[in-house]
Amino acid sequence: MAKITFIARMTVKPEKRPEFIRLCRQMQEHVRASEPEVLAYEFFKLREENRYAVLESFPDEATEHRHMNSKALAEIAPKISACLNGTWEREYFDGLE
Repeated sequence: MAKITFIARMTVKPEKRPEFIRLCRQMQEHVRASEPEVLAYEFFKLREENRYAVLESFPDEATEHRHMNSKALAEIAPKISACLNGTWEREYFDGLE
């Protein structure tokens, strides 16, 4: 299957911002250290108030599934979600044809 790349945008509760940033950094460090096949995994602060995004890219569906089913994500993702005001919006990117 083709490469899978997406951005997920989210709004963070202002009082949860420090915890959110700490958890995002923890998740980034885990992916960089333990999932070398992941092409991109990075959180960003957007220019709108309390808005953040994560850019994720995987070479194939199997790699994405391993990441999505990882122990680290199972432990950290619920804590990240608890920092959000609402949920995230995911937008997928496809290569040029």
